[in-house]
Amino acid sequence: MSVAGSDIVLNRLLSLHPKKIDLVLDRILRLLGDLGHPERALPAVVHVAGTNGKGSVCAFTRAMLEAAGLKVHVYSSPHLVRFHERIRLAGHLIDEKELAALLEECERVNAGKPITFFEITTAAAFLAFARHPADALVLEVGLGGKYDATNVVARPRLTVITPVGLDHAEFLGASLAGIAAEKAGIVKPGVPLIVGPQDDIPRDVILRRADALGAPVGVFGQDFFAHQEHGRMVYQDLDGLLDLPLPRLVGRHQIENAAVAIAGLRRVGGVWAMERAIEQGLKTVEWPARLQRLTRGPLVEDAPKDAEVWLDGGHNPHGAVAVARAMADLEERTAKPLYLICGMLKTKDAEGFLSAFRGLARHIVTIDIPGEDASLGAGALYDRARAAGLDAAPAEDLEDAMMQIAAHARIDPRESPPRILICGSLYLAGVVLLENG
Repeated sequence: MSVAGSDIVLNRLLSLHPKKIDLVLDRILRLLGDLGHPERALPAVVHVAGTNGKGSVCAFTRAMLEAAGLKVHVYSSPHLVRFHERIRLAGHLIDEKELAALLEECERVNAGKPITFFEITTAAAFLAFARHPADALVLEVGLGGKYDATNVVARPRLTVITPVGLDHAEFLGASLAGIAAEKAGIVKPGVPLIVGPQDDIPRDVILRRADALGAPVGVFGQDFFAHQEHGRMVYQDLDGLLDLPLPRLVGRHQIENAAVAIAGLRRVGGVWAMERAIEQGLKTVEWPARLQRLTRGPLVEDAPKDAEVWLDGGHNPHGAVAVARAMADLEERTAKPLYLICGMLKTKDAEGFLSAFRGLARHIVTIDIPGEDASLGAGALYDRARAAGLDAAPAEDLEDAMMQIAAHARIDPRESPPRILICGSLYLAGVVLLENG
């Protein structure tokens, strides 16, 4: 089957089983049973839920385990450019032909019964993971936790809950306690749980659930700590202190995410916790569109001379605060006027997101997310930016947005070249990576 083969099957599955979200486990369990229960034949599973940082924690965990010489499967979502990014088999992205064959197998076995797109594609991923030998599977929750299609592994080796905040309210509700309860649905009896930085309400909900199930817990800020000191990362837990290189991923929040990954590996112990591998993983970790510096491509060429161009896929207020803090840290080191190019989905708290940049961003240019029906219009996003107290203007597309920023930057030629952040959506980030080569 050609490279486009998996796309053909995916498009057919999307038309038959729309990309809707219906949080129950009955359908995925039925299909997995018909497939022979591949979820029961997986390597040691690290199951990761949370509102922000779960993808980064998965990336750190994978990098550190691979640095220890282990073979690691990874399941993550959404993808940025192509669907096969979601499934990594023992260090390599799944082959297009194998992906297409697995999707067709799941489609055939499902036999037209009701199922969502995420459920049937998750079943295909579990088939792949069960059929390829590996030492570990880093399994990222899609949405929520309790009723997410990934939550079918009876006894993972480790569970992790990264910071919980308000997002996906249309599916999880607008209560922080309720969202935390959904995330805590991945906690399993007797299985170690690592809890990332949390506000009081979600932390209490998660810890009550862990206590009820007898799950041993490690909590950031209580059982383990991390901070930056003299250009190094210092990690400490009850077993001692590690003097480590700063993570390759940019931002103070990535020190916290790295610490969560380290705490999990040290809780498991053995080869998973080798200090040399932890150090190497911090240096080699990759996670596109998370404060990623773009250094070449058409967008960089269209930017003002010597401008910095950054890309981040964060899309909720909690994530925006972390990104804004990282931009402020860059400003302290090298002062440059900050400009934003922002596109967001209709379902997101755009005003809350943009408020994080008040007093930091010089100007914001709003755009539609190309090819995304659920995109908030550039004009509507402009209104949200103004409501957040920011200077803003709408643009037709990315190219027009960059031209507007270039015109702005020319107003005072004595200023430093600008720092430009493209942000607001993983879907926008995917478009940028695709169009920018």
